[in-house]
Amino acid sequence: MLFVITSATAQQQFKMALVGFYNLENLYDTINDPDKNDEEFLPQGKNAWNTEKYITKLHNMAYAISTIGTDKSEKFCSPDGLMVLGVSEIENRHVLEDLVAQPELASRNYQIVHYDSPDRRGVDVALLYNPKFFKVTNHKSYRLNVPNQPNFISRDQLVVTGILDDEEFSFIVMHWPSRYGGEKRSLPGRMAAAHLCRHIADSIMEKNPNAKIVMMGDYNDYPTNKSIIDGLRAKGRVEDMKEGDFFNPMWKMHQNGEGTNYYRDVKGVLDQCIITPALLKDENDPFATYQLFKPMVHSKEFLKQHDGRYNGYPWRSFAGGVWQGGYSDHFPVYLILLKRL
Repeated sequence: MLFVITSATAQQQFKMALVGFYNLENLYDTINDPDKNDEEFLPQGKNAWNTEKYITKLHNMAYAISTIGTDKSEKFCSPDGLMVLGVSEIENRHVLEDLVAQPELASRNYQIVHYDSPDRRGVDVALLYNPKFFKVTNHKSYRLNVPNQPNFISRDQLVVTGILDDEEFSFIVMHWPSRYGGEKRSLPGRMAAAHLCRHIADSIMEKNPNAKIVMMGDYNDYPTNKSIIDGLRAKGRVEDMKEGDFFNPMWKMHQNGEGTNYYRDVKGVLDQCIITPALLKDENDPFATYQLFKPMVHSKEFLKQHDGRYNGYPWRSFAGGVWQGGYSDHFPVYLILLKRL
């Protein structure tokens, strides 16, 4: 049974579901994979990656994940934490198996959906889910192709469909191409990623126009950028939406100066959970089914640096090739979904 909360104003009880995304920043093991460019993350590599650092990284990531949505000082929290979590920058399934086995997460029995991607750095996306709440019925990985760039290689996009408390949900997990080489020069890669995500979502909605889809990931673009607004057709205000548009609850957070990452010292929301209209609040029958209540950036103080030039930035594992012992260069994001009892 999902966590139950009571609204003091309406004296109404709700079920709450938490779904989120986290860029784990280079979660590599210490074993050389000849098919992947993992040389920096080997004992003899640039980062002098070893078992001690790997174990520290696993513990840090597991602790960070275990705290998402569980803070008892916040009104909307659950002892069960995230039911579904998309992740990126993971080397393989093995590192995820090590991650979910950490003491901080083991009791949740997180299961894994993962496919190997052709990414040059050897990193993939994946979905972790708590089988107590989410039952997977189907999953598939989609290859990203960029027009006129036959040698372009990036992360695949993962779609997982299943049942969350008797309601069908689909989650698309992504890590769009980076801004390497400049925002303008690299834009075609992200536009292609936007069109692929749009194709996946449209194919789901062709069978079910009211499909509940959460498109989560590190977009490497902000809610106001062309790839999001025009490519994916995700709008940040309901009044701006036209038929076929998606809703981006992270748009307002970005406009208000919040951030999940500091790219070249620019603070902004690169990590987003974008939704189909079926997850918007129905004013005629609010929260009769799971609907969006609130988006969140999990930017707790322990995830931040607290001194020097980078005070307030995400506390990274590495910075400038130097081991920092932190967490990630991204803050996690998640959605609070409510359903009336």
